[in-house]
Amino acid sequence: MAVAGLPNYRSDHALAIVNMALDMQKSVLKFNKLNNLSFQIRVGISTAPVVAGVIGLKKFAYDLWGDTVNTASRMESHGIPDHIQICEATYHVLKDEYLLEARGLIKIKGKGEMMTYLLQGVK
Repeated sequence: MAVAGLPNYRSDHALAIVNMALDMQKSVLKFNKLNNLSFQIRVGISTAPVVAGVIGLKKFAYDLWGDTVNTASRMESHGIPDHIQICEATYHVLKDEYLLEARGLIKIKGKGEMMTYLLQGVK
């Protein structure tokens, strides 16, 4: 799990997380090539507010909660290996700067049908 724009707000949070996801894909491809392996990753991204804070009394952990976290998790778990799947809210933030392919409506556990998109790269 990764988040952009916390603890300090940044207006380009969606762009930052998408660029990180694209870099992750490149790194896995490079690693596979160097080691003659075939690891695959799925990445799911959702853009919306979250609740964040430190939990614990003896061992502290910074954690995130909310529907955005659940949606990002579902984008990943219902995604396709070697792809970055995003929700509709993220699509609207990225559509002018990134190549996006409509995957269509898919049934998402606990959420029903959602329109999803696959990130192809930078325009």
